[in-house]
Amino acid sequence: MTAYLITGARLVGGEVADLLIGNGEIVATGTNLDAPADATTIDATGLVALPGLVDLHTHLREPGREDAETVFTGTRAAAKGGFTAVFAMANTDPVADTAGVVEQVWRLGRDAGYADVYPIGAVTVGRQGTQLAELGAMADSAARVRVFSDDGDCVWDAALMRRALEYVKAFDGVIAQHAQEPRLTQGAQMNEGALSGVLGLTGWPSVAEEAIIARDILLNAHVGSKLHVCHLSTKGSVEIVRAAKRRGLEVTAEVTPHHLLLTEDLAASYNPVYKVNPPLRTKADVEAVREGLADGTIDIVATDHAPHPVEDKDCEWSAAAFGMTGLETALSVVQHAMIDTKLLTWADVADRMSYRPAAIGQASDHGRPLEAGAPANIVLYDPTVEQTVVPDASVSLSRNTPFEGMTLPGKVVATFLRGVPTVLNGELTTGAAGRGRNSAQ
Repeated sequence: MTAYLITGARLVGGEVADLLIGNGEIVATGTNLDAPADATTIDATGLVALPGLVDLHTHLREPGREDAETVFTGTRAAAKGGFTAVFAMANTDPVADTAGVVEQVWRLGRDAGYADVYPIGAVTVGRQGTQLAELGAMADSAARVRVFSDDGDCVWDAALMRRALEYVKAFDGVIAQHAQEPRLTQGAQMNEGALSGVLGLTGWPSVAEEAIIARDILLNAHVGSKLHVCHLSTKGSVEIVRAAKRRGLEVTAEVTPHHLLLTEDLAASYNPVYKVNPPLRTKADVEAVREGLADGTIDIVATDHAPHPVEDKDCEWSAAAFGMTGLETALSVVQHAMIDTKLLTWADVADRMSYRPAAIGQASDHGRPLEAGAPANIVLYDPTVEQTVVPDASVSLSRNTPFEGMTLPGKVVATFLRGVPTVLNGELTTGAAGRGRNSAQ
């Protein structure tokens, strides 16, 4: 493998140091490093070096909706955004509710080689909410599934949710809940409030999210398992999770980049690109989730990258699919919403977008500090430049970004997966495919 000497980088935004990469790991950090004569030098002056980002909530669509995304194209988008590992949600066709399907997704990720892919298994058969899926078989499979979710649908049955929480304790698994009370959101199109009434769109009340989170926290406290709250979006949800953490309960939560930045006001355009589940909320909710991420109530940022083909978004609002892409813009949005507002430091970003998601998902090769002996999963990021978001410049198969036309700060300059560059000089490399085969997942 080629050795790389990265010079002059700001390690997690702090001290300036060099990084020597060889044989898939970080060989040394510091200054005046003794690099091999044939090492390739990368001048990283002014760049922030972060551990490779980890996304606990990605939709790769394969198998079944390869017109929207594939494991190959989705992991290329991940690499372009600085991610070295992604967790692939189970709402595929067929659903990832058996060992066979999760192993298929895992192997496709290894073959692609742009990011490690950790499949998330469905909690219930077919994500229908009536019968537990083969949780143990998926955990024992080659994919070693540890996170389970019916994302896109809520495990609404309290008794079934309790059994799932109890079951995964056997292998230290976690249930990731899509918190949406179905009876309170029938036909819902956007956040419930004055604006939904003006626009004539069925409202999606905050309590539909908050009621499930509160119920599941109580269930998890009773069972003593691990609960993760997907795409938390309301002020009330932040308060509920904050109270649970003060009690010492084992609950974690995530927020998406779009919920950190965008508000319900965008729905007034009737542009379906802003239709998402859960919906964009109020300015007060945005401020609350930012505060929750800053103080650690919300553990991580997860993209909920949800690609859709043009025909599923280029239609009237009520017929459009829910979801937004997010892998390629996530770090820029976090810089804009959290770094540039002084709410987080770069060390905090490394925690929320690498260390903690890797720990929750048990991705042991990821989320490691930039130190000698760690796998060389690294992103080099230039926080000083600005870019205007152009959907056609995306490497995802889909174009449904809500940030079209926005000028966002920062750019991923390089991404390394176990010492192999997947992005150099801001562009995808051609030599990454197939290099992920040696991953110890």
